[in-house]
Amino acid sequence: MKKSVLMMGAVAMLVLGWCIGRVQGQQDQKVIFVSSAKASYQETNKGVSGATLWGDPTQGAHATFSKFVPGYDAGMHTHTNDVWIVVVKGAYLYKDEAGEKRVGVGDFLRVPGGHKHWSGGDKKEGAVFYEESSGKFDLIPAK
Repeated sequence: MKKSVLMMGAVAMLVLGWCIGRVQGQQDQKVIFVSSAKASYQETNKGVSGATLWGDPTQGAHATFSKFVPGYDAGMHTHTNDVWIVVVKGAYLYKDEAGEKRVGVGDFLRVPGGHKHWSGGDKKEGAVFYEESSGKFDLIPAK
Protein backbone atom coordinates (compact mmCIF):
# COMPACT_ATOMS: atom_id res chain seq x y z
CA MET A 1 0.00 0.00 0.00
CA LYS A 2 2.79 2.41 0.92
CA LYS A 3 4.56 1.69 -2.42
CA SER A 4 1.32 2.36 -4.32
CA VAL A 5 0.90 5.76 -2.67
CA LEU A 6 4.53 6.67 -3.41
CA MET A 7 4.16 5.52 -7.01
CA MET A 8 0.93 7.52 -7.46
CA GLY A 9 2.66 10.58 -5.99
CA ALA A 10 5.61 10.20 -8.37
CA VAL A 11 3.29 9.84 -11.36
CA ALA A 12 1.28 12.88 -10.27
CA MET A 13 4.49 14.95 -9.99
CA LEU A 14 5.60 13.86 -13.48
CA VAL A 15 2.23 14.76 -14.99
CA LEU A 16 2.20 18.11 -13.18
CA GLY A 17 5.75 18.88 -14.40
CA TRP A 18 4.79 17.98 -17.97
CA CYS A 19 1.67 20.18 -17.80
CA ILE A 20 3.63 23.18 -16.49
CA GLY A 21 6.31 22.73 -19.17
CA ARG A 22 3.69 22.44 -21.90
CA VAL A 23 1.87 25.60 -20.79
CA GLN A 24 5.15 27.55 -20.56
CA GLY A 25 6.18 26.30 -24.01
CA GLN A 26 2.88 27.44 -25.49
CA GLN A 27 3.32 30.90 -23.97
CA ASP A 28 6.72 31.28 -25.71
CA GLN A 29 5.37 30.43 -29.16
CA LYS A 30 4.82 33.31 -31.52
CA VAL A 31 4.40 33.90 -35.22
CA ILE A 32 7.74 34.59 -36.91
CA PHE A 33 8.04 36.27 -40.32
CA VAL A 34 11.38 37.06 -41.90
CA SER A 35 12.08 37.88 -45.55
CA SER A 36 15.24 36.15 -46.78
CA ALA A 37 16.00 39.27 -48.83
CA LYS A 38 15.75 41.60 -45.81
CA ALA A 39 17.15 39.37 -43.06
CA SER A 40 20.12 40.59 -41.02
CA TYR A 41 22.98 38.28 -42.04
CA GLN A 42 26.20 37.90 -40.04
CA GLU A 43 29.33 36.21 -41.42
CA THR A 44 29.81 32.85 -39.69
CA ASN A 45 32.77 31.55 -41.74
CA LYS A 46 34.68 32.86 -44.74
CA GLY A 47 32.15 32.72 -47.59
CA VAL A 48 29.17 31.85 -45.35
CA SER A 49 26.70 34.12 -43.55
CA GLY A 50 23.55 33.40 -41.61
CA ALA A 51 20.48 35.04 -40.13
CA THR A 52 19.01 33.17 -37.15
CA LEU A 53 15.20 32.93 -37.35
CA TRP A 54 14.62 31.04 -34.10
CA GLY A 55 16.68 29.09 -31.59
CA ASP A 56 20.45 29.27 -31.29
CA PRO A 57 22.60 27.33 -33.79
CA THR A 58 25.47 27.21 -31.28
CA GLN A 59 23.31 25.66 -28.55
CA GLY A 60 20.51 23.50 -29.98
CA ALA A 61 17.48 23.36 -32.25
CA HIS A 62 17.31 26.29 -34.66
CA ALA A 63 16.38 27.67 -38.06
CA THR A 64 18.42 30.09 -40.16
CA PHE A 65 18.61 31.65 -43.55
CA SER A 66 22.12 30.86 -44.78
CA LYS A 67 24.12 32.25 -47.70
CA PHE A 68 27.03 30.78 -49.63
CA VAL A 69 29.03 33.17 -51.80
CA PRO A 70 29.40 32.12 -55.45
CA GLY A 71 31.75 29.16 -55.72
CA TYR A 72 31.87 28.50 -51.95
CA ASP A 73 33.46 25.12 -51.13
CA ALA A 74 32.76 23.62 -47.67
CA GLY A 75 34.91 20.57 -48.37
CA MET A 76 34.04 17.02 -47.29
CA HIS A 77 32.48 17.03 -43.84
CA THR A 78 29.74 15.73 -41.54
CA HIS A 79 27.33 17.29 -39.04
CA THR A 80 26.40 15.80 -35.67
CA ASN A 81 22.68 16.48 -36.18
CA ASP A 82 20.34 16.14 -39.17
CA VAL A 83 20.14 19.26 -41.34
CA TRP A 84 17.09 20.14 -43.49
CA ILE A 85 17.53 22.60 -46.35
CA VAL A 86 15.17 24.41 -48.74
CA VAL A 87 16.83 26.61 -51.37
CA VAL A 88 15.45 30.14 -51.77
CA LYS A 89 17.87 31.58 -54.35
CA GLY A 90 20.73 30.25 -56.48
CA ALA A 91 21.73 26.62 -55.99
CA TYR A 92 23.15 24.56 -53.14
CA LEU A 93 25.58 22.01 -54.56
CA TYR A 94 25.78 18.64 -52.80
CA LYS A 95 27.92 15.56 -53.33
CA ASP A 96 28.24 12.23 -51.52
CA GLU A 97 29.09 8.61 -52.41
CA ALA A 98 25.78 8.35 -54.32
CA GLY A 99 26.67 11.24 -56.66
CA GLU A 100 26.07 14.95 -57.14
CA LYS A 101 22.88 16.94 -56.69
CA ARG A 102 22.11 20.51 -57.68
CA VAL A 103 19.55 21.64 -55.11
CA GLY A 104 17.72 24.52 -56.80
CA VAL A 105 15.09 27.03 -55.81
CA GLY A 106 12.19 25.28 -54.07
CA ASP A 107 14.11 22.01 -53.69
CA PHE A 108 14.46 20.20 -50.33
CA LEU A 109 17.47 18.25 -49.04
CA ARG A 110 17.81 16.32 -45.77
CA VAL A 111 21.33 15.44 -44.68
CA PRO A 112 21.37 12.91 -41.82
CA GLY A 113 23.71 13.56 -38.91
CA GLY A 114 27.02 11.75 -39.39
CA HIS A 115 26.60 11.48 -43.19
CA LYS A 116 29.85 12.36 -45.02
CA HIS A 117 29.26 14.84 -47.86
CA TRP A 118 30.56 17.88 -49.72
CA SER A 119 28.58 21.09 -50.17
CA GLY A 120 29.03 24.42 -51.86
CA GLY A 121 27.42 27.30 -53.71
CA ASP A 122 26.66 27.74 -57.39
CA LYS A 123 29.66 29.32 -59.16
CA LYS A 124 27.63 32.28 -60.52
CA GLU A 125 24.82 32.88 -58.00
CA GLY A 126 25.96 31.25 -54.78
CA ALA A 127 23.07 30.03 -52.65
CA VAL A 128 20.51 31.36 -50.17
CA PHE A 129 18.70 28.62 -48.26
CA TYR A 130 16.48 27.99 -45.26
CA GLU A 131 18.23 25.60 -42.89
CA GLU A 132 16.75 23.85 -39.88
CA SER A 133 18.08 21.34 -37.38
CA SER A 134 16.91 19.67 -34.19
CA GLY A 135 20.32 20.22 -32.60
CA LYS A 136 23.23 22.62 -32.65
CA PHE A 137 25.08 23.23 -35.90
CA ASP A 138 28.59 21.99 -36.39
CA LEU A 139 30.81 21.21 -39.37
CA ILE A 140 33.26 18.39 -38.80
CA PRO A 141 35.88 18.14 -41.57
CA ALA A 142 36.18 14.61 -42.98
CA LYS A 143 39.51 12.86 -42.67
